[in-house]
Amino acid sequence: MRFCSRTIPPALTFEKNKDRDLYEWREEVRKAFAEVIRKPEKTLSSPAIIEYEKEHEDYHEIRFQFESEPSYFVPGHYLYPKNLTHKVPVIICLQGHSPGMHISLGRFRSEEEEKDNQGDRNFALQAVERGFAALIIEQRNFGECSGPENFRRGGCHIPAMQAILLGRTTIGERALDVSRAIDIAADMPFADTDRIGIMGNSGGGTATYYASCTEDRIKALMPSCAFCTVEDSIFSISHCQCNFMPGMLKYFEMADLAVLLAPRPLVVVYGKKDNIFPEHGVLKAYEVAKEIYKKFGAEDKIRLVPGDEGHRFYEYPSWDVFREVTGW
Repeated sequence: MRFCSRTIPPALTFEKNKDRDLYEWREEVRKAFAEVIRKPEKTLSSPAIIEYEKEHEDYHEIRFQFESEPSYFVPGHYLYPKNLTHKVPVIICLQGHSPGMHISLGRFRSEEEEKDNQGDRNFALQAVERGFAALIIEQRNFGECSGPENFRRGGCHIPAMQAILLGRTTIGERALDVSRAIDIAADMPFADTDRIGIMGNSGGGTATYYASCTEDRIKALMPSCAFCTVEDSIFSISHCQCNFMPGMLKYFEMADLAVLLAPRPLVVVYGKKDNIFPEHGVLKAYEVAKEIYKKFGAEDKIRLVPGDEGHRFYEYPSWDVFREVTGW
């Protein structure tokens, strides 16, 4: 359902600013986005607390937790292939609205969860199979970081509204957790922190995109089933409250924020039958982002990967495209 329509482009869109100095426009967008996302300031630098280490047939696993902000702890897992002799790229893997990060590990707690993984959601195992290290963290309001509400019944509602009352957004809080996870990666075995990538589906794709806009240490990103015009998705279709950043459409659309990403590799994955991030909105947004990348002389660093089904990740050919664009 479309609730209303827009006729005036937001003030900082590419459409309105494409003839301006590129870097001047980018700094204005950066400043406005900081106001919109309201990412909490990073005040801690404490190391991870290791809970256990485990050997598997093809990889090593480290289970850990870290303090993201005072008294808030984020659990996670770090996987890296066996028999490494050199550092490898690290891929941060983010689940969206799901039972939790254990899905990224392919560890299902019910037949329903296993059925859900038909959408190629065991991200960490996919990354390790391709020779990467995988850094998996639990996103706020999901899995081990969820409250008493079940995620399928709107478990983000209360914490998302609390964040707004505190002058924050859930997206900003998740971006902070990603930044702290990057701090943690520096202490992990065989982690090449000059080659940090990030990927995720749905809410994980949303965090992938927006966290990358705030964090220059992320060198490549692959959002899945999340990149779209806001007008055709979040603005017009019922979505979880965790997707909203008050005031965003005063300034820009999602695609305009590509000015904060270019020339870093960006692989946009989407489902042709996705009914909450519809294809026409994805294609419209991608054309804008591609034009921004051209302005940076980086049109070869942005790619679009369509899937024939709906709201899910597409392991093939997404990872192949990611490797091609990054050279990793």
